[in-house]
Amino acid sequence: MTKSDLEHVLSMRETIEVVERAFAELVQGTAYVPLRLMINMEEQKGLFLTMPAYLTKSKSLATKIVSLFEQNPIKHGLPTIYALVVLNDPDTGRPLAIMEGGFLTAMRTGAVGGVAAKYLARNNSKVVGVIGAGVQSKTQLWALCEVRDITKALVYDIIPQRSNEYVNEMSRKLGIDVFPVDHAERAVKGADILITATTARDPVINGAWVEPGTHINAFGVMGPEARELDTTTIRKSKLIVDSREAVLSESGDILIPIKEGSITEDHIFSELGEIVTGRREGRTSDNEITLWKSVGLAIQDAAATKLAYDKAVDQKLGIEVELT
Repeated sequence: MTKSDLEHVLSMRETIEVVERAFAELVQGTAYVPLRLMINMEEQKGLFLTMPAYLTKSKSLATKIVSLFEQNPIKHGLPTIYALVVLNDPDTGRPLAIMEGGFLTAMRTGAVGGVAAKYLARNNSKVVGVIGAGVQSKTQLWALCEVRDITKALVYDIIPQRSNEYVNEMSRKLGIDVFPVDHAERAVKGADILITATTARDPVINGAWVEPGTHINAFGVMGPEARELDTTTIRKSKLIVDSREAVLSESGDILIPIKEGSITEDHIFSELGEIVTGRREGRTSDNEITLWKSVGLAIQDAAATKLAYDKAVDQKLGIEVELT
């Protein structure tokens, strides 16, 4: 299945629904997702990863192979992320589908941001601040518009042209007001929901800018030495993660404040699946600052891949290939 095929079959609303179910499966013990295998391509400032997962209730067995090279857009005019996903029959192991994974990654990442905001953002959220005008923040904003009545977005990127392109594309796509701003602070202050989706190695957010009641979806570059959010932001937020094990292995946003002694591992309030299933309570007041930190889990890919495959079979999309 090509990107075009996936664009035909994947809606954001349905992707949010299946990703939410996948996180419920994770805490219910019916999902299997080992830590990803990662090669750090230091010279190229890139990562190469393999990510398998098995959702027993959803009957999805999938593996994603993904590269993340942060200098691609600036140095080569190429996307930051390339990916392929393989879906196998969980009863026999037979390969069912090979899919372009870049669009699928963007959709499932946007979808989980929608799930997080559904449970953690204030119900009356209207304004979104966007830091980083790449593919990931586009699907993030799309998903937020599915779960909240968003009317305006303010976007900042270190490359002004990318901000302007984002404004033109997303205002047309979503029918909301989208404006570029010339400093990250202007996107943060006054935002009900904040998206951070950058390749920054050092903080792009000053905690003093973040106002009471804000919800933050943080999806930036992985790695124990890299972070988008400063320690103040982490410390003043109610912290929810996709997986404690994963973020304590890969997320500098959390590992660096722990190393500084500013927080402990106990600062992690909950995993998202615990909130989705009602085991823990998400937002409890309009003044809370809630923070969803994601490093990405393969259960998201497995959920979105199965959805795409089932719909493609129904609609007779994709190319059938004999591998033997």
